[in-house]
Amino acid sequence: MPTDVACTAVLFDCDGVLVDSVDSGERAWTRWAREYGLDPAVVLPGIHGRRSMETVRLFLPEDARAAGLARIEDIEISEATDTEPLPGARELVAAMTADCAIVTSASAALLAARLGAAGISLPSVTVTAADVRAGKPAPEGYLLAARQLGRQIEHCVIFEDSVTGVAAGIAAGPHCVVGVGERALDTPADIVVRDLSGTRRTEHGLRFAEASILRSPGRDLGQCTVVL
Repeated sequence: MPTDVACTAVLFDCDGVLVDSVDSGERAWTRWAREYGLDPAVVLPGIHGRRSMETVRLFLPEDARAAGLARIEDIEISEATDTEPLPGARELVAAMTADCAIVTSASAALLAARLGAAGISLPSVTVTAADVRAGKPAPEGYLLAARQLGRQIEHCVIFEDSVTGVAAGIAAGPHCVVGVGERALDTPADIVVRDLSGTRRTEHGLRFAEASILRSPGRDLGQCTVVL
């Protein structure tokens, strides 16, 4: 049986949910680490789900951080050309039209580069690294996106793939958090799906095909006070 989830809007993370940027991101940070005399094996574990500025702060002294941040931005954008969409991402973003936003730890320029390479339209509302004071796992980005859409966060569904991202989503207080991919099985997401290929927009929210679900919800997610 498919699973229906009620909502008025969808808030997407980008990397690992809409696009596959793992290889390009790791190539970029490996180059950056070597340029700064750092061990990539030490740097890489901390890059996922974190703003670049926060990773740079961990490894560079204060007087080198601005240049270091600018450098990783340049490298990541140059590596973004082979970014691929994850299954179902293009279709679901297109179907949601004005009822979705993207909340990412990436910069606006890097988000545009990755979505452009993947052929995914940029929604009217995006929240990027510079738009928040505290990055994930703080919920600030998701709360801001809901406000900019004019929706109540408790009527939104959040899609995330990482431990940090799911924590941010849960802290925001949405109707539910959907984990994407197998690594999301290690998070407390309400429901976990393989990818977005089995997710469809409905009159009242979203429908998840049974074959796409890796972990079913432990509660009824089919009720919401407002419809799309």
